[in-house]
Amino acid sequence: MLPPRSGDVLQVTRAASVQFAEPILFRVIRAHDWHTYDGWIWLDGYELNSALDAVARRSIFVQLDGLRAVRLAAPASRHLNAGPRTVPGRNASPIRVRVG
Repeated sequence: MLPPRSGDVLQVTRAASVQFAEPILFRVIRAHDWHTYDGWIWLDGYELNSALDAVARRSIFVQLDGLRAVRLAAPASRHLNAGPRTVPGRNASPIRVRVG
């Protein structure tokens, strides 16, 4: 496995290190290029809860082959300048809505 990149979300289990008997989700801040044992790497990032909110910042030492990438659903698209919209009680005069 290639080293994870900033923003990657990983499932970290016992396969990555014995300290993860209970699996965690982990969002990578950075993968260090420090010299370590072959196949191992230091990662800085955030432990995530089931809603993908950061609950703790951590540095972890793990085996690359034990990490599993998590595919997240694409966020709902947001349309800028979605077009005219009417407001009830205002003679149906159009207004522009801008999101963002």
